[in-house]
Amino acid sequence: MLSTDTDILAAAESWRHDGRAVALATVIETWGSAPRPVGSHLVVDAEGNFLGSVSGGCVEGAVITEAITVIEDGAPRVLEFGVADETAWQAGLSCGGRIRVFVERVD
Repeated sequence: MLSTDTDILAAAESWRHDGRAVALATVIETWGSAPRPVGSHLVVDAEGNFLGSVSGGCVEGAVITEAITVIEDGAPRVLEFGVADETAWQAGLSCGGRIRVFVERVD
């Protein structure tokens, strides 16, 4: 069962309060069939612990990896995932849609 967005944001706040380094990923755009709607969140700490979902499967793993990098370097990123010839060997969406995810460090 997925946590609510309120739970995810509360976890981000709690983790920061506990001194953990945290990044927040948010779905900012979808096109076609997408597993999670705009506004869905995933919170990640520097150890790779996470709560929430922005997609699932391979995409989730790629977002977690990028979130850890965002925690380390502080530079926010917009990630795009979809099914396309040039990304066939990268994490993609089997549903045929496309999503954009904004990842930022929570300070």
